[in-house]
Amino acid sequence: MTFLHLKISKSFPLLFFNRARSFSSEPPLNKPLTEKAFFKSNTKDGLISRLCIDGRFKEAIDILCEQQRLTKAVQLLARINRPSASIYSTLIQHCLQQRALDQGKLVHAHTRLSGFEPGLVLCNRFIDLYAKCGSLLDAQEVFDEMAERDLCSWNTMISGYAKVGKLGEARKLFDEMPERDNFSWTAMISGYVHHERPKEALELFRMMQTHDNSKSNKFTVSSVLAASAALQSLRMGKEIHGYIMRTGLDSDEVVWSTLSDMYGKCGSIEEARRIFDKMVNRDVVTWTAMIGRYFEDGKKEEGLALFSELMNSGIRPNEFTFAGVLNACAGHAAENLGKQVHAYMTRIGFDPVSFAASALVHMYSKCGNTANANKVFKGMPCPDLVSWTSLIVGYAQNGQPDDALQLFESLLKSGTRPDHVTFVGVLSACAHAGFVDKGLEYFHSIKEKHGLTYTADHYACAVDLLARAGRFEEAENIINEMPMKPDKFLWASVIGGCRIHGNVKLAKRAAEALFELEPENPATYVTLANIYATAGMWSEVTNVRKKMDERGIIKTPGLSWIEIKRKMHVFLVGDKSHPRYNEIDHYLCELSKRMREEGYVPDTNFVLHDVEEEQKEQNLSYHSEKLAVVFGIVSTPSGTPIKVFKNLRTCVDCHNAIKYISKISNRRIIVRDSNRFHCFEDGKCSCLDYW
Repeated sequence: MTFLHLKISKSFPLLFFNRARSFSSEPPLNKPLTEKAFFKSNTKDGLISRLCIDGRFKEAIDILCEQQRLTKAVQLLARINRPSASIYSTLIQHCLQQRALDQGKLVHAHTRLSGFEPGLVLCNRFIDLYAKCGSLLDAQEVFDEMAERDLCSWNTMISGYAKVGKLGEARKLFDEMPERDNFSWTAMISGYVHHERPKEALELFRMMQTHDNSKSNKFTVSSVLAASAALQSLRMGKEIHGYIMRTGLDSDEVVWSTLSDMYGKCGSIEEARRIFDKMVNRDVVTWTAMIGRYFEDGKKEEGLALFSELMNSGIRPNEFTFAGVLNACAGHAAENLGKQVHAYMTRIGFDPVSFAASALVHMYSKCGNTANANKVFKGMPCPDLVSWTSLIVGYAQNGQPDDALQLFESLLKSGTRPDHVTFVGVLSACAHAGFVDKGLEYFHSIKEKHGLTYTADHYACAVDLLARAGRFEEAENIINEMPMKPDKFLWASVIGGCRIHGNVKLAKRAAEALFELEPENPATYVTLANIYATAGMWSEVTNVRKKMDERGIIKTPGLSWIEIKRKMHVFLVGDKSHPRYNEIDHYLCELSKRMREEGYVPDTNFVLHDVEEEQKEQNLSYHSEKLAVVFGIVSTPSGTPIKVFKNLRTCVDCHNAIKYISKISNRRIIVRDSNRFHCFEDGKCSCLDYW
């Protein structure tokens, strides 16, 4: 054990200080250094040498510290009989600036060896050094040994404990303080906020307000506003807003920014915008936060408008601004907006190794444009793992499994280490393409070859891989052998495979597990009812419907939407509310005739109602994705690609029908459902009907 691992005490032996110094190959402290020995490694130290010869050690130490040669400065202590408080203070100050804990401990040890009694100021500096370097045991020892303490002593200890999350120790000292100032309250409150204990932060703030001599500053109110935001307590946030106005803290831009953030996180985005508009000196961080709030709240148009204002404000967006907007575009599948942002980034120039470049790859991948995603990816000199993974997942979701697996192999050759998310994308690609054996090979390599731990997602992917292929016995073996309890995603994969292959028995088991895990999710009930309906088990369908009614479960309505000329058009099943419904209906009837002539036969297996076949076909004709696709065709010039989005998984009949529609209309039709992209072209789908 070396000196650096030992606790400093009053009886600290000289032996350990000398051993610690031996690491620098210098003579021990009790043997004076010769000028030749001390300066033999540096012939440019003539001035330092002369100062030492003249006994002007303070000046020599000052020069060495200014030259960032702290180790050499500390070693000079060995040549001084009785260092002054000024010398110790200078050395500790520079140790603090450089966060040089080891050198600071040597200085502290020397004060004990030399018999020097540090005063209040120097002790406070030792506490500050230890606290900021994370050595709180040493800081506490100095604090405990102090004969006299001031506010600085207490505050430094409290702040040190609070910053590293030792809130119990911090609060004990806080409660024991003979007096407190604004720093004391703020350090404790911000500690609670930063370590996700916002309720205690607000309680302490209320206590602070009852003390006559305590007055909050901008740091205090910023912390309690953050606590209100974390609790999403709009009422408390408004109270603090009122306090800010009464106490005159409303002149500070930091307070305004935090206030806007609080309103945004508490769901009052209009009030957040009002605060934002009142701010005089808005920096790029403030703009980025406000733009992000709009996108998070689903207000794409407002977010775009504010982003346009930013571009015209003279303030240049940074990579976080671009990344935030692009990630929002990815989440909303707003490719057109993403392209506009990309164009602007290209005009002003952006760093190809930044977060923004990764966000571009992610945005294009999520929007189904793997060609553009790949183009951006290839322009990155050193793609990060997020970019690799985004493109792999993008290929997997867009029916390009070969590209996904080829890219993964390139990732391995590049030396980049895949993580568990990367393997989710790889296994997903194999599952959607029916590459069962290849997928199992990758699954086993996660642990055996790459040394990663299996996650619940990996098991869910492996079960999905097998269930889609109808290999239920192997899937059940994995479920029975996995170390953790199967989650909802795994059971959803099982019931999805049962729907494809009509495995009623296993579907019932999976459904029962899902009813326990998420009893209010209507998808489980609907899928189970579909499986029963396909098997002609209408009494079981009735039982499922009855159970839904008893539990108040309402089927999520299928929604499909399409953007035409920057306007979003949303359709429900059988929706007649659209202004152009008559035109849509007329074209759909014409299409139906052409489709039947081409060989289309409606798939009524999954129509839940036990009604006549003709009625079942009628029900299928007006599914939301068909209405959206037809509207796209009648609203755009011939040959224009159509892109439709749906909130649920597309049904088997619609999938089949849109293949015929793509051939008849000579259109490329892209449908993104809740699981993946389907690219229909010339009567075929990119998923090769394996989905």
